[in-house]
Parts: sequence; structure tokens; C-alpha cells
Amino acid sequence: MNGLIKIGNQEISVKEFEGKRVVTFMDIDMVHERPEGTARKRFNDNKKHFIEGEDYFVRKTDEAKSEFDIVAPNGLVLLTESGYLMLVKSLKDDLAWQVQRQLVKSYFAVKEFKSQELSPQLQLLINMELEQKRQAEKLEEVEGKMDSIREVVALSPTQWRKDTSNLINKIALSMGGYEHIRAIREESYKLLEQRMGVALNIRLTNKKKTMALNGICKSKLDKLNQLDVIADDKKLVEGYIAIVKELAIKYGAA
Repeated sequence: MNGLIKIGNQEISVKEFEGKRVVTFMDIDMVHERPEGTARKRFNDNKKHFIEGEDYFVRKTDEAKSEFDIVAPNGLVLLTESGYLMLVKSLKDDLAWQVQRQLVKSYFAVKEFKSQELSPQLQLLINMELEQKRQAEKLEEVEGKMDSIREVVALSPTQWRKDTSNLINKIALSMGGYEHIRAIREESYKLLEQRMGVALNIRLTNKKKTMALNGICKSKLDKLNQLDVIADDKKLVEGYIAIVKELAIKYGAA
């Protein structure tokens, strides 16, 4: 027992058992101002409705003495909040309602809950809510990944330059910033050369020479790059699209 709580004009000692606040028949008779034995009789009359371990606990005489310093020759019944509320249903005068409210608010109410003090049912509900939240977060994460994968898969051969450029930008961001774009493009060209057996720089030089012979001005020639070479060959386009997709997966952009 630890401390006293005033209910109406009476004070009762705080008693706890297995992490729950409990009251005795004597406590109930006292705060409800009923003759001694009233609460016990009401309990015995309706005992079939009470669940031991949930609505009440029973302590033997020696246990009552050692645990609560209460002399109980016939054993001690300890009512939980649910047991108390069930028992006082039969006490219907105005005082009973007032005392019931005070007991629930001032005695049974716990200001700070700990998870181990919650009922198994409440813990289960909390755990279910947490698990649903985790599942929702996982689903959202998966949906985000699926969107990225769909975006990669949907690269269009007709606007491949724009699509691959956007994807390379995403890869760069996943690596830390746009300053990685140049390195990613160089890697994509190197992989394309290895896989397709071509030399993009040689093809680019030859393309510039041919265009120069055809009278294309130097400013336009200077703007040519490896992508213009790739655009001239359908197989290189297909190979380049596949490589950029692979890089997106490799660097976690898809």
C-alpha cells in the first residue's frame, strides 16, 4: 500500500496488485457509506458475472497480511476498476453516482501510463495500429519505387534524348547532386562502346568532317556530341536506352 486518497468524506489507502489499482469490500462500504458487508453481499449475489483475474483477484489470509497488512480470516477479495463498476451498478442513489465518479477519476485513473501497465487488449490494439502504420509506410515506399521503375521502363525511343537526360539527372541527384551528370554520361558512353563495339569519339570526328564538307558552319559543328552520333544508329539508340536504365537501377534512381 502507498498513500491515501480522499473520496468524499473518507480516505482510502492506495492498493495495487499486478500493476492495477484495486479496492476491497471494506473500501467500497466506507466511501459509499453503506453498512459493513454490503459490498461483499452484492458481490456474492452476482459473482457469476465477475471474471477472476480481470474483475477481481483473491488473496489468501497470509498473502493479504504480508502484501497489504490486512487481516482477512476468510481471504481477501480485491476488485479492479471493471469489477468495482460492475458491483456499484446495484447502488443507485445520488451518493453512489458521486462516489463512483470520484473513485474512477481520482483513484483508478493513472496519470502516466506505461506500456506494461496497459491491459493485454489495449496493448494488442496499439500494436495493431502501429503495425498498420508500418505497413502503410512500406506500401507507400513500394509504390514510390514502382513509380520510378515504371518511369524507367517507359523510356520512349521517339523522345529518348529527353527521357534519358531526365533519368541521368535523377541518377545524379541520387548520388548527391547535378555535378555528377558529367561522370554518369561518360560512364554510359564507355559502357555503350564496350557493349556495341564502337568508338563514339571517332564517329563524332568523322561526322563533323562530313558535315563540314557539306558546308555546315563551325558553330553548329561545335555543338555536336556523342548523342548526335548515337542518334544516327537505331541499334546504338536501343543500346544507350538500356544502359541508362541499368545505371538508374545501379545507383538507386529506380
